[in-house]
Amino acid sequence: MNKDLVIVLAPDSFKESMTAKEACEAMERGIKKVNDKITCIHVPMADGGEGTMQSLVDATNGTIYSLKVIGPLGNEVEAQYGILGDGETGVLEMASASGIHLVPSKQRNPLITTTYGTGQLIRACLDHRVKRLLIGIGGSATNDGGAGVVQALGGKLLDKDRNELGFGGGQLGKLDKIDLTNLDLRLKDVLVEVACDVTNPLCGVRGASKVFGPQKGATPEMIEILDSNLEHYAEIIKEYLHKDILEVPGAGAAGGLGAGLMAFLSGTLKKGIEMVIEYTGLEEKIKKADVVWTGEGSIDFQTQFGKTPFGVATVAKKYNKPVVALAGRVGEDIDILYKSGIDSIFCIMRGVTSLDEALEKGKENIEKTSENIIRLMNLV
Repeated sequence: MNKDLVIVLAPDSFKESMTAKEACEAMERGIKKVNDKITCIHVPMADGGEGTMQSLVDATNGTIYSLKVIGPLGNEVEAQYGILGDGETGVLEMASASGIHLVPSKQRNPLITTTYGTGQLIRACLDHRVKRLLIGIGGSATNDGGAGVVQALGGKLLDKDRNELGFGGGQLGKLDKIDLTNLDLRLKDVLVEVACDVTNPLCGVRGASKVFGPQKGATPEMIEILDSNLEHYAEIIKEYLHKDILEVPGAGAAGGLGAGLMAFLSGTLKKGIEMVIEYTGLEEKIKKADVVWTGEGSIDFQTQFGKTPFGVATVAKKYNKPVVALAGRVGEDIDILYKSGIDSIFCIMRGVTSLDEALEKGKENIEKTSENIIRLMNLV
């Protein structure tokens, strides 16, 4: 084996066990045990979902900040946002401020939950004078079409009596006028990109309310109200902003937040993995590599649908680089992945164990598996 090998380490997080950065570090420890002359290039990855902010900040040597914001139920919660290493790019996950995990199951009610806190995170990024905003919109507790975001940024959503609408998707049916006179002027100079991997329209059978409403606590009766309200919301947006977002693929993401970010912030929806690949500079780093390693907690046939290992392999194959993937669980029908760019898949588990123990020993297992892979490569 070439003693001066260059390996790009580009895993996702192993959820509940380690961040993507920690996975990179564990891989390198195992590699260096065998050959300390190998160069390891760390590129912590994500697919636009949970962990995206952390991975992008880690990959660019950026900074994470905490901020107390209004949570989905109107109570105060502590959320986070990041500024990437370039100092000009803000990144946030709406779930940090408006996520379903912040609402106890018995209190879930999308008629009243708000994205206001997400708007506060955006405003915090603007305070850093960013030129770009990257927003992940998975895991929402809301169905308000991004109305809370608009309100947090200074926009006014008014009823026929010119009173400000209250929080939640249940209020949108009252919307009569949009007043953006006081909308934060800094938004005009900021490029907004939204990590969105769903193609659901705002309303209808495949819309935000009917597809995602039930998991947020919506009853069948609520779903009908929410769907009708979002349709009305879209009509008022079209009237005042001259933007037709009703049928745009992805408009229904995160309870219609996709639509709101497109309409009010001129946001562009992008696949999460593509956004992360771009902002981590993965492609340029892969060009310099001999081998590419990736991985995440579970790999199976679904990995081909926009998950990190598949995205990394797609880039690697453009430059004919071999790809090794590590996973805590290797599921069914992985043969399709071998045809799609991943050359070898290794399960890091070293025996039968409980889930808690597997999560606890994740770093140790990655390190040992990485060591064994390099020992095998030494034999070739």
